[in-house]
Amino acid sequence: MKIAVLGESPEDEAAIKILVDGVLGYETQLVDLPPLRTRGWTVINLLPAIIKKLHYQTDAEALVVVWDSDDSPVHQSSHDEASGEGARCRLCQTRSVINLEKSRLRAVPGRSVIKTAVGLAVPAIEAWYRCGLDPHVSEATWIRKLQYGEAGIYTRKSLKNDVYGNDRPSSPIKTLYANQSASRLVRDLTLLEQLFPNGFGPFARDLRSWLS
Repeated sequence: MKIAVLGESPEDEAAIKILVDGVLGYETQLVDLPPLRTRGWTVINLLPAIIKKLHYQTDAEALVVVWDSDDSPVHQSSHDEASGEGARCRLCQTRSVINLEKSRLRAVPGRSVIKTAVGLAVPAIEAWYRCGLDPHVSEATWIRKLQYGEAGIYTRKSLKNDVYGNDRPSSPIKTLYANQSASRLVRDLTLLEQLFPNGFGPFARDLRSWLS
């Protein structure tokens, strides 16, 4: 399968592809995204153009999107119910943009509508990278921090320090540790789904739906 991967950085995108291949059980082929002038959550504004580009001008069969949640609300299973979308939930917002844009795509002979999978790393993808190494890192812990402002809980900066050795890693260092982390995680994705059920869980389910 040919896929495009959109994340917070090119280094994260390489690691996300490893996770995608681990969930699917086979190696996918990467299709380049259109050049991006910005990164991070603001790229959601470019998502309609990215979907159009992939659908009409490439042979990509699927698009994978993974954002950091930062301090935005964590996705909840109740958001998946009819009219239950979270107004500030980044996963819900992304799904809404994708579904609207896919509904507008014209049929292309010989091509199916592009498949999609959306994940939300809580509070950042470095939390996924720490899964199984630090028992305190989980969605539940971060939700408590957002709700009660608990002191002493990790921060996005401390997660970067724990993963890369500093909070502003160079691209080669970030690539090295991101890929190492993803390669470790795909040996057994069960714990990642258990500790990040509302961000990685929907992502894994989206990917597995491609296999049916």
